[in-house]
Amino acid sequence: MSSLDKRGKDFENKFAHDQELEFKAVARRNKLLGLWAAEAMGLTGNDADAYAKEVVKADFEEAGEEDVYRKVAGDLEARSVDKSEHQIRRTMQELMVKAREQVANEG
Repeated sequence: MSSLDKRGKDFENKFAHDQELEFKAVARRNKLLGLWAAEAMGLTGNDADAYAKEVVKADFEEAGEEDVYRKVAGDLEARSVDKSEHQIRRTMQELMVKAREQVANEG
């Protein structure tokens, strides 16, 4: 294998690894967001965990994070929990940073 081929293969491997870490971080962020929303809705224990799983599943509806935002915002509104779009999106950003740190520290 030539040096150039090896560099290309190494780059592909790093890219795949980075994509896997990002996927895990997004899933972790969604779980944390679900737990945050569950707490705001007064859910605890198994109910909070089940809700967090629903939020993680919601991310598979479409590309991007809008499906997750709509799920959480809609559920909070349905339960008359006063959280603005800004609050939810800011929490999503903050939890993404936290999730990336947690995933990076695991590996």
